[in-house]
Amino acid sequence: MTDRLDDFDRGLVNRRAVLGDAWVDQSLGQATAFNAEFQSLITRGVWHEVWRRPGLDLATRRLLVLAMTMAQGRWEEFELHVRAALVSKDSGVPLATLKEMLLQGAAYCGVPAANTAFKIAAEVCRAEGIALEPAPLTPAVRMQHHHTFSTPQLHVALQGLGSGVPVVLSHALGLDLTMWDGLAAALCAEHPVLRYDHRAQGASAAVNKPFTLDDLVDDAARLVREWGRGPVVFIGLSMGGMVAQGLAIRHPDRVRGLVLANTTAQYPEAAQATWAARIAAVQAGGMAGVVQGVVERYLQADFRAAHPESTAALHAQLLRADPAGYVASCEAIRHVDWLGALAQVRCPTLVLAGAHDIGATPAMGQAIAERIPGAQFELLEEASHLSSAEQPARFEAAVRGLLARC
Repeated sequence: MTDRLDDFDRGLVNRRAVLGDAWVDQSLGQATAFNAEFQSLITRGVWHEVWRRPGLDLATRRLLVLAMTMAQGRWEEFELHVRAALVSKDSGVPLATLKEMLLQGAAYCGVPAANTAFKIAAEVCRAEGIALEPAPLTPAVRMQHHHTFSTPQLHVALQGLGSGVPVVLSHALGLDLTMWDGLAAALCAEHPVLRYDHRAQGASAAVNKPFTLDDLVDDAARLVREWGRGPVVFIGLSMGGMVAQGLAIRHPDRVRGLVLANTTAQYPEAAQATWAARIAAVQAGGMAGVVQGVVERYLQADFRAAHPESTAALHAQLLRADPAGYVASCEAIRHVDWLGALAQVRCPTLVLAGAHDIGATPAMGQAIAERIPGAQFELLEEASHLSSAEQPARFEAAVRGLLARC
């Protein structure tokens, strides 16, 4: 009974929770008359008195221990805590979070320490069967970052030296070009791929005055012009899809194909009240005022339950968005109205919709496809708004089908 445990027993509960039963059993079982008192001391003083304190959550304490053992070069302890952090089912640290901690350590502990820490962490991953996705830095796939010469400056990432048709990826509201990491990596072996952050979002320049959807379309046009690889296959999701429609209508010479994913050409009048409420919430409380609702719209419930790490990453990314830029972007797209002009689009077009999407419904996608001559429509049954994240394999296959037609 826990109310009858002494401080050693209470400390042992925490020690097992952090390091696992196998390690603790081994450590206690190998105690000798020489070190048994020391084992008791750290179990009572560290694992009970420190690890039980309420001021920090368990994951934060894990990261602090990793950072401090890395800084001091205590590699045996570092390896022990890396393994415990990665394999714990209840209180572990995601691999992506560990990577960010090690990168931070490179800045403050030094590159040699980070080099050793990355090596040890990779060895632990291999030993524990944790897959490390290849990301070679060869010229064909290495990502290059820069900003446009024209203003407002847009943050751009380029990948791929292939001879296939050039591809541009345009992101959703409140996110940035990293939402396309998976698709860009898949396509860049055959296609040159450009991704960018919309103005006032991501790492693009902040804009201190209102702008319109036409401004965002003109941004895309000058981006393609500066790249010098057009016409392009332009792939846009949500807000990115609205920009894609405008680009094909207003700058048809820049586009040879379109993928319009989880987007609309026109919102019903009733939706304007929802947009107004969202804008007011951000103006009153920053991104924290809307983040949970946006996550629930972007990812359907089953996906959120099955992928808590991806859900947490999306939540964190939305919280990092600039509230002023988010509001300005909302104002720019809330009155989108391309529906009457879609018949002008003459390039091969694929329209993708998520069956669970309540923001850009399947009916909105079908309305687009019906008005663009020859457009294809595909419904992704297990997806909501971020279909590229929820159904990456099907999304990629659909995109490749469109690329083959261009």
